[in-house]
Amino acid sequence: MKNFEGVSNTAFVPLVARIAISKKYPEYFYDKKALELEPYLPKGAKKGSFTYTNLSSVARYYNFDKIVLDFTKEHEKCNVVYLGAGLESAYFRLREKVGNQVHFYEVDLPDVIKTRREVYGGDNENEILISGNLFDLKWADKLIDLSLPSIFLVSGVFQYFHEEEVLRFVKELRKRFPGQRFAFDATTTKGLKFTNWFIKRTGNKTSLMYFGIDDVEDFAKKCEITLKSNLVFFTDARKILKGKTDLISKYGMWNCDKEKKAFILVLDLM
Repeated sequence: MKNFEGVSNTAFVPLVARIAISKKYPEYFYDKKALELEPYLPKGAKKGSFTYTNLSSVARYYNFDKIVLDFTKEHEKCNVVYLGAGLESAYFRLREKVGNQVHFYEVDLPDVIKTRREVYGGDNENEILISGNLFDLKWADKLIDLSLPSIFLVSGVFQYFHEEEVLRFVKELRKRFPGQRFAFDATTTKGLKFTNWFIKRTGNKTSLMYFGIDDVEDFAKKCEITLKSNLVFFTDARKILKGKTDLISKYGMWNCDKEKKAFILVLDLM
């Protein structure tokens, strides 16, 4: 039996979403590994979720997958580093789509990495798990080949911290890996209000979010880095799922993109 001991409640929200959307809309997003874990979810893990929130969560992974695939096409031999990986299953979704010279790393706190090993079976081919706090950058010493082009991805993490902590981390990452690629998701402060409402619905009143970005250009200047692109969440989802979603989801996706409430920033660390 899979052991989810040590995984925070917030880790189940994206996992439940990947399962739900893989079953409901596989033409948009399909995660075989997530589906394999459904029988082992703890009781109450699906509490509070509904189609729009599941689509919001999955849109993040859909877009990150596209960013990684574009990067690996640009750099046949490279590092792909997931920071605060949780139970992210991107390695299993992407390993057959990228070449065998792409090295995957997943970084998270020791308890989470311990659980990840139990759930996913430890290090796989071209994959290394690293225990550590993403904010102290000690994990960087465990990357095997720092000369390779690298992309660093932070998904669903920064929102739980404060701006000064995020700014400090990004500046340190730039110093350590100048010229490399960095991507993370964010919401506006208005978008955070909806997200915190949803978190409370799941019974997770202690895991509220604090960090939002209202001015993307200003944030990039504060970090002293180059903004490469700013991607709203649902561009592809609205095309692929046109006429297939309920009205609440349809309106939610349209409004989120129109107001640019949720997005992924892709930055060059220079």
